[in-house]
Amino acid sequence: MSEELKGQVAVVTGAARGIGEAISKQLASMGATIILVARDKAQLDKVRQQIEAAGGTAHTFSLDLLEEPDIAQLGKTIQSQHGRCDILVNNAGIGLIGKPLVEMTPSDWDTLMGTNLRGPYLMIRALAPLMIAAKSGHIINISSLAGKNPLPNGAAYSASKWGLNGLTYSVAEELRPHNIRVSVIAPGSVNTSFGSSKQDNPRKIQPDDVARVVAMLVTQAPQSFVSEVLLRPTQKP
Repeated sequence: MSEELKGQVAVVTGAARGIGEAISKQLASMGATIILVARDKAQLDKVRQQIEAAGGTAHTFSLDLLEEPDIAQLGKTIQSQHGRCDILVNNAGIGLIGKPLVEMTPSDWDTLMGTNLRGPYLMIRALAPLMIAAKSGHIINISSLAGKNPLPNGAAYSASKWGLNGLTYSVAEELRPHNIRVSVIAPGSVNTSFGSSKQDNPRKIQPDDVARVVAMLVTQAPQSFVSEVLLRPTQKP
């Protein structure tokens, strides 16, 4: 355990597994108090127990990013119980990849956009006011290289990540006067069970690789910030 982030509160969405779990454990190991956010309460509890066993501090908050009132309540709970939010990592996302756009139902489109794009907006809306009041904070959005390139049979997912990139760059300009840094990490294919992927390729980017980038972003020198990181595997999978 280090104390680089001691006293800070970090909120991570999609924290039950994969990239979100790795980010949560990384920030906890640096001394931050972690608010673990996801739908799967049982899995969140497992991650919390692992963080606590390693000497860290974590709390769980089970919610669905499609439910705006629940996100608003999360913001109120963090304000009342912790009085601050220093780090927000918008990591949760869904893929629905594998068929052309014309075969995608409007319901699936709405669910994907609601999770991948509306969810980060609602999280920022709920928690950025705490950062503005403190004149300090980091917001990190986990995007994808699919937000930089065309993705046949994944057009909606790609569109959501292009949108998340645009949201990031624009909100960064809105919040810079408040000394809040907003960054985006766009990894290639990560070795998780996301979508139809299988965790069987050591040449892929690992969740811990993304977590280390987050650690770098939240410990930057105060006079500058990295606005975007494109993360690729050394060797193509």
